[in-house]
Amino acid sequence: MVLMKTTLEIPDELYRQVKAKSALEGRRVREVTISLYENWLRGGGTAAQQKTEATNWLDDLMKHSMPAGLPGPTVREILEEDRNRLEPKQQAS
Repeated sequence: MVLMKTTLEIPDELYRQVKAKSALEGRRVREVTISLYENWLRGGGTAAQQKTEATNWLDDLMKHSMPAGLPGPTVREILEEDRNRLEPKQQAS
């Protein structure tokens, strides 16, 4: 495989977050970047894959940003309620 070098200008904070998450996953930033480009060229995956990725992202976000045991509905419950209101589930025939 022939590699092309390029320079990207991205916000410092974004790069720090990418670098930190890459390190936690034992991946290099270059590997993550290549994976993102490949996924983008493929069209981002199927709708089911995108929904799974979005759900995983939301789950991960909620683990790190919301204290447990707060009263009332969770962000996930609110989003699910809105999704069901906007995209009613199709009934089996």
